[in-house]
Amino acid sequence: MKPDATFETERLLLKPTTNDDAEFIFELLNTPKWLKFIGDRNIQTIEDAIAYIEQRIRPQQINLGYSNYTVIRKKDGAKIGSCGLYDRQELEGIDLGFAFLPSFEKKGYGFESANKLLDAAIYSFHLKQISAITSKHNVDSQKLLTKIGLKHIENIVLPQSSEEIMLFRINSENYKKNLAKENEFSHQKGRIT
Repeated sequence: MKPDATFETERLLLKPTTNDDAEFIFELLNTPKWLKFIGDRNIQTIEDAIAYIEQRIRPQQINLGYSNYTVIRKKDGAKIGSCGLYDRQELEGIDLGFAFLPSFEKKGYGFESANKLLDAAIYSFHLKQISAITSKHNVDSQKLLTKIGLKHIENIVLPQSSEEIMLFRINSENYKKNLAKENEFSHQKGRIT
């Protein structure tokens, strides 16, 4: 798959993050929840955001075909969040992550984008395993990861950190089984009503 592939849901576009998104990345990476649950990336200026995109996001996008996606609301073109697949050396499997501007939280956008990207990870990028990490205090992220089918595996401490975080995971085989069950349930529900 091309590194500039865009994904679409009913309400959203997931577009590879580029320098055109620098102002948005600057805003997102300085939100209170990003700083609390993900960490300070020292993005103090738009120039810092451009450097972050060029050094941290785009190389993986070019090398692997996936990385961070800017989540755009289709009805008005608003950049509302990010969702991505990240190759983290300290994790087994590719890491699924997401974050949204505060005014766009709790509207289902996180589920919609993460669910779409998980599907793309399995069917478009042919990844065998997807992981996700989150703070023990970030209950909303834990619920979303569980809702899209990931299971809590264990608590871990990453290198260069002292915080114990939660590791979630799903493999492609289990994802496909879950999807088949959902489709069968939807089909049966349609026959009953």
